[in-house]
Amino acid sequence: MAGIDAVVWDIGRVLVTWDFPAIWRDVIPDPAELAAFTTTVVSEAWHARHDEGVSMADLVAERCAAHPDHCALIERYRTHWLLSVPGPVNGTHALVTRLAARGVPQFSITNFGADAFAMFRPTFPILDHMGDIVVSGTERLIKPDAAIFDLAAARFGHDPARMLFIDDNAANIAAAAKLGWHVHHFTGDAAALEADLTDRGLL
Repeated sequence: MAGIDAVVWDIGRVLVTWDFPAIWRDVIPDPAELAAFTTTVVSEAWHARHDEGVSMADLVAERCAAHPDHCALIERYRTHWLLSVPGPVNGTHALVTRLAARGVPQFSITNFGADAFAMFRPTFPILDHMGDIVVSGTERLIKPDAAIFDLAAARFGHDPARMLFIDDNAANIAAAAKLGWHVHHFTGDAAALEADLTDRGLL
């Protein structure tokens, strides 16, 4: 396997699509109004605090206090969150399945809130192929912090120099590479990822 013993996946925008405004699209159909709501009342940056370990309940309470007229809409963040992950990224699930068939150990490091992941995990059986998943919101460590990669390497039981890390975020890729991981910067092109896995002797 060209010196690589295991493949480590990011989840959002690598294995599952991520569409934050979809939580409200059915109740705010006007695109301009939706864009304003998801940048000024709630936002991806606000949601990122959930990935860091802040609970959905605390985030919603904070936003409702700041925007009481929008509280019913803000509550949808908790009740309709799964709308933001509408389906798999084209082509990557087949690669997970093929790697599993070849007996390649697979794991995941994901920036994902604990509450959101508890809702999401049962809906996404492709993750059954992962030997372990390090979830940022549970660990209160978040990529690209080196600490989450160090924790993952210890948990997964493989040397970083013998693991391939796949992520869509350039900062996360740079952090992993600096720590000695093999890396693939995923840009939405599953064919390019397949070629890389093949070149590395993994497929």
